[in-house]
Amino acid sequence: MSHAEHTPHAEIPAYEAHTHHPNYVKIWAILSALLVVSVAGPFIGIRAVTLITAFGIAIIKAYMVVKNFMHLNVAPRYVAYLVGTMVVFMLLFFSAVSPDVMKARGTDWEKPSWLHQAPVAAPAEHGGEH
Repeated sequence: MSHAEHTPHAEIPAYEAHTHHPNYVKIWAILSALLVVSVAGPFIGIRAVTLITAFGIAIIKAYMVVKNFMHLNVAPRYVAYLVGTMVVFMLLFFSAVSPDVMKARGTDWEKPSWLHQAPVAAPAEHGGEH
């Protein structure tokens, strides 16, 4: 009989008990497909759909990376709480500074002129004139 048959499950260390490994090639393919969709999204031209799709895909990709590559699901529970706390602090920071950053003017400051210049138009084609 092998050693595994004589060892009760309770005596196997936690790091050896976790034997399920995700199919990394499949996960890579899914992440690559989502990347293509998120890059192709701006070419559609509908701004609201592009933003919702981009953020939705970013959340899905982040979840897949955390779950499958960072192995957060097998880490101690306090690690998940730390990650959640950091995400909350990041969202609070973004919501606190975004109203100021998105304004063109404020008290005793103004965005640099190069940030709010109109994009340079493409040169006009001359068609048949020569």
